[in-house]
Amino acid sequence: MNVIQIESVLIKTLFHNAVTRLKQAGIPEPELEVSLLFSHVLRIDRIALLLAGEHFLNKEQCGSVEEHVARRLAREPLASITGEKEFWSLPFAVTKDVLIPRPETEFMLAKALQTVKEAEGSGIQKKMLHLGTGSGVIAIIAALEIKRAMITAVDRSYKALQVAVHNARKHKVSERIKFINSDWMTGLSAEAVFDLIIANPPYVAEEILGRPAGGAVGSLQPEVMNFEPRLALDGGHHGLDEIRRIAAQVPAALKPGGWFFTEIGADQGDAVTAIFEGIGVYESLTVFYDYAGLPRVFQARMT
Repeated sequence: MNVIQIESVLIKTLFHNAVTRLKQAGIPEPELEVSLLFSHVLRIDRIALLLAGEHFLNKEQCGSVEEHVARRLAREPLASITGEKEFWSLPFAVTKDVLIPRPETEFMLAKALQTVKEAEGSGIQKKMLHLGTGSGVIAIIAALEIKRAMITAVDRSYKALQVAVHNARKHKVSERIKFINSDWMTGLSAEAVFDLIIANPPYVAEEILGRPAGGAVGSLQPEVMNFEPRLALDGGHHGLDEIRRIAAQVPAALKPGGWFFTEIGADQGDAVTAIFEGIGVYESLTVFYDYAGLPRVFQARMT
């Protein structure tokens, strides 16, 4: 369907036009995506948008809507366009410098929090380290959910940390989160030890990153390949290089009996388990399967 080019147009007409174009481009859930784009452009919530279908947009508003729809048709992620992503039912700012929070990260956080809360009566899990904090969602939700937790959040990207600090201030937990610009744990003091360590390492295989976006089987979606930071994606050979580095560094920073969780690729469960078994200081090695039935979270405990 062609772009509508008139002085003014009904919201519902422009809405249906955009939905059709996204659907023709093969973008999933086009109605939801268009409603979020319209809500962002018009600065109204989705309920108000539904009630405003018979209202007209002027030429300037139509142009702004079209600009946003065109960006989505170019496969720019919706969250990058709106600058915001919901996580744990809360809004978080995102930029091109951070990975967009994903459902599998929520799944990992839920598993980690469950472990923390079950052990809370014994007085452990007071100090937490989050590696690869990105937009800060895990550190921030942990601070909200575990009121006594003191959290250290690490990222190699200074620009990503700026986003995380903004989000922590927005959700009023910045006083309980220490943000450190570091290559994993190299920037931590030797005395720093934690009850819980959660990692979000890059785990996409460099072999996959070398394929054209959206091309051969196993390649990444254009939204990921073309718009998200490679630093947060590239896990090296078979996607395991950074996981190996973390597995070797964790023993110096995790208290005896402390827990470690990391997000993994859907084909990495056995390989990650073997890496941690080989180090010889971990127990309770477990791979959790997400709601889609894919291995997505790895757990270990310091002996």
